[in-house]
Amino acid sequence: MRLMVYSHDAFGLGNIRRMLAICEHLVQEIPELSILLLSGSPMLQGFRLPKGLDYIKLPCLNRGETGEVAVKYLGMNVEDTVRLRSHLILSAAINFQPDIFLVDKKAYGIKDELIPTVRYLHKVLPKTKLVLLLRDILDTPEKTIHEWKKQGYYAAIEKYYESLLVVGTPDVLDFRKEYQLPEAAAKKVRFCGYIRRPSGNKTKTQIHQELKVQANQKLVLVTPGGGQDGYELINNYLQGLKTLPNSDFINSLIICGPEMPREQKQALEETAKLNPQVRIKEFTDDLMSYVEAADAVVSMGGYNTICEILSAAKPAVIVPRIKPSQEQLMRCQRMQQQALFKTIHPDNLTPEILINNLIHVLANPHKIQSVDLEGLPRIARYFQNILADKFTTTQAELIYL
Repeated sequence: MRLMVYSHDAFGLGNIRRMLAICEHLVQEIPELSILLLSGSPMLQGFRLPKGLDYIKLPCLNRGETGEVAVKYLGMNVEDTVRLRSHLILSAAINFQPDIFLVDKKAYGIKDELIPTVRYLHKVLPKTKLVLLLRDILDTPEKTIHEWKKQGYYAAIEKYYESLLVVGTPDVLDFRKEYQLPEAAAKKVRFCGYIRRPSGNKTKTQIHQELKVQANQKLVLVTPGGGQDGYELINNYLQGLKTLPNSDFINSLIICGPEMPREQKQALEETAKLNPQVRIKEFTDDLMSYVEAADAVVSMGGYNTICEILSAAKPAVIVPRIKPSQEQLMRCQRMQQQALFKTIHPDNLTPEILINNLIHVLANPHKIQSVDLEGLPRIARYFQNILADKFTTTQAELIYL
């Protein structure tokens, strides 16, 4: 049984972390499943991969705050790089012969690079099921509807895709209604719930010993995800600590993210040297251990980070990204209405506002309301059913022959 996975990878670590979490769960739950992951993420080698999961590294593309796609490392133009990626993806499909092709976010991939593969599978391997995985929120309805119409995604979903798995819940955003899916496409939507993150590899005691957290201190984790646009969040946090008459009661771990520009990271490290209670790391593949050990989290509003905060039921102050997509802002606004955490609009971000909100959630931790975090088990059951149906059909055809 073979699953090929395409991970959209033009900005940050969010997509690759989410897709790896899904892949790892699937190989645990479905015996004899082999997964081939296709991604351009530069951090793929930084993650431990389980048996049954392997990957093909695609040339890196990058999407900045303007939303324009650029080549990250190679001395090639975008068109040639996309063509190279497209050939690699098609070659993988031809040789791997997947039973299921799971596509992240875009029905035709970045700059339509999946079109040859989608058409090949439809024509040559018609029994291969194409499944589109979607976050709870993509962008504003206006922008998303315009893009989907322009790119032909509505038609692609109706023609090529077996189903749309939304890792969210309709009470936060009803994907079918707000993005105006035609009836035929809307019937293919399955809301799976958010993705619960498994417990980390280290205990709270081990983390406190590692970070030298004293009994009278609160541990605060600060994380901007991949870090490409995380400087303002961290700098405001460090400046906010300076406004406290006594900041010794806060022990801070800041994880900058591997994609933060070197000059910005060095500037933050210089500032952090002034406070012995602050430690800075670039990256960890075990972020959940630190989330679980923290008394509060300060972060941006990426899907994975929010799922980690909700999984650990931690008080949090969120400063969402607002460009090039409004996804994080929409998620945070809607979840704040459910009293899941505090949100600060980045236009209103100051050191004083950030630190005051942090002090408030540390002093008034509240029990987070119940959130549907059963995304992984539901995805696994769905794939098990697809594979079982295909196996049964194949056996019946052999008997008939």
